[in-house]
Amino acid sequence: VMINTKAGGSYDVARENFVPRDAHIASLPLLNDYVVTVAVQPAAGTAAIQSLDPSLSAKWISYAMTIGVIGILAYGNLRGIREAGKAFALPTYLFVFSAGTVVVVGVLRDLFGDLPRITYSAHDHTAANHLYNIHAEHSALLTFGAIYVLMKAFANGGASLTGLEAISNGVSAFKKPEGRNARITLTWMSAILGVLVLGISYLAARTHATPFTHGNPTVISQVAHAAFGHAWYGNLGFVIVQLTTALILFTGANTPFTGFPFLASFIAEDSFLPRQMTRRGHRLAFSNGILVLTALALALVIGRGTNVNSLIPFYAIGVFTGFTMAGLGMAAYHRKHREQGWRYKFVINLSSGVISALVVLIFAVVKFREGAWLVILLFPIGWLGLTRLNNRYRAETRSLDLATWVRQDQADAPYYSRHTVLVLVDRLDLATLRALRYAGTLRPTDLRAVHVSLDSEEARLLQQAWIERKIGERVPLEIVECPDRRLIRTLSGLAIDTVLEDRAEVTFLLPRRVFRPLSRRLLHDRTADRIAEAVGRVPHVAATIVPFDTTLPHDTMVRLEERREALKHEPALPQRATASVEKAIKFSRPRNDGSLPVAGAIWRQKVTIEGRVRSVQVGSTEGCSLEVQVFDDSGGLR
Repeated sequence: VMINTKAGGSYDVARENFVPRDAHIASLPLLNDYVVTVAVQPAAGTAAIQSLDPSLSAKWISYAMTIGVIGILAYGNLRGIREAGKAFALPTYLFVFSAGTVVVVGVLRDLFGDLPRITYSAHDHTAANHLYNIHAEHSALLTFGAIYVLMKAFANGGASLTGLEAISNGVSAFKKPEGRNARITLTWMSAILGVLVLGISYLAARTHATPFTHGNPTVISQVAHAAFGHAWYGNLGFVIVQLTTALILFTGANTPFTGFPFLASFIAEDSFLPRQMTRRGHRLAFSNGILVLTALALALVIGRGTNVNSLIPFYAIGVFTGFTMAGLGMAAYHRKHREQGWRYKFVINLSSGVISALVVLIFAVVKFREGAWLVILLFPIGWLGLTRLNNRYRAETRSLDLATWVRQDQADAPYYSRHTVLVLVDRLDLATLRALRYAGTLRPTDLRAVHVSLDSEEARLLQQAWIERKIGERVPLEIVECPDRRLIRTLSGLAIDTVLEDRAEVTFLLPRRVFRPLSRRLLHDRTADRIAEAVGRVPHVAATIVPFDTTLPHDTMVRLEERREALKHEPALPQRATASVEKAIKFSRPRNDGSLPVAGAIWRQKVTIEGRVRSVQVGSTEGCSLEVQVFDDSGGLR
């Protein structure tokens, strides 16, 4: 935390100290960590609430509460909520105080011999996890079973360390000096975590609290109930512990909604994830990252269930893989820079990397049947996927860079000053007329309408309508025969012939009818897109799709009708000119600062105006020109 203060944690450490292709080995565990956190913490919070009342232990209630919490967090982050330190610190302080009270009261009652032992019914014995019942007939099998139990206990204990990586992943969020403040926070967090884990573990052993297969009642709820007793004040303390536990778990699940999108954007900038992950929404949040995180977390909850025991293997393997990359990366950093005291720092970081790798191996073995097999399977697949995506982005970048090294023959390639616009016409309707009007704004050297004849009768009717509407007086209609009915091939040939014959830059305008309802879109093909893709590959040819919305909203239709009626009663040009002069006279009185309203400006008269600049355009066709659009409450001026 002192050397690397950037966001990204172990991924940034690996990126700085290893080759870029190896850095994303650390990105997979971190991304996995964020996804599983969003699934685990709401599930654990739900289990804490269900431990209050056995009637809430139904599976559908667990699913509904967990998915509901994830949905609320996703919606809030898409709306742009920000993490407030004081608001999110309150649940932490409440939980530390309540859990610390459980440890203190439980230890004191144990010292005085007053701590009760939990007894289970026959049904509870069936539902509980008996992890330590090993039946062996000889010492070798007993030794193997003991080693397995120790490894499993070590893995389960290691899972309690997950969450410490949140400090290293968010060092940049601390106040300056970031490294020092993050180190102090990490020290206090580790000390508090160690005390609580040791205290709860000790009390669980003394009270014989046992984890249940279905997840509730939780061990901490059993310990709290035994420590506080069954009096009214004990029950009140038990309820407070469970509520604060659920609260800190629910609020803690919000952290990945900030970390995951930022980390995904960093990885996408390095071309290991799709570039869409770098885009911000209208509320300046990485909306794509939030949606992907929510979808993956919901898929994990639905696929693996809401039992925390089944989700922990996904969590811990990813976390300790990140610890491994961070430890080895910092060891490489110290070996490379050899600063003062680098040897003992190198040994510490190397040891942490090796021990973390050992924890990953132990988790993979003892938790294999409980879900670790899926993590072991997905990590190589994810690594190959990121590598292939990076190779694709690198190839695209390389091809674009090569295009900048223009050879002499490419520099001498012909430049056509003429511009020919071809409007593809299927039938004469509003979409075609919209495309023709747009073609006129391009100021082409030559403008023609083109109809590919697949049906001679349809072509004849189109020619007749073209003549009746007198469109041919402005835009000639060209009929192109297509006897083999290969539409795209015919238009590609037309594009090549037009470039060669007219020696001009050619633009194809393709009217496309836009249908809002999905049922209507399914009834129409995407011919315009396929034509644009084909003719756009021809040199000196560009293709533009001109959309026309066939389903205008009702209010838009009303406004168009009102506009049409208003045009009927609009005064003639001389009257409108007189109205403009009258408006200028009305606003001709200067303001107190000497400026004049924009509406008071008169043609060819010098004025001083004050307003808001909408746009600035610089041109250099003949010398240099500057065009500014200024608006105030009275009007606009260019």
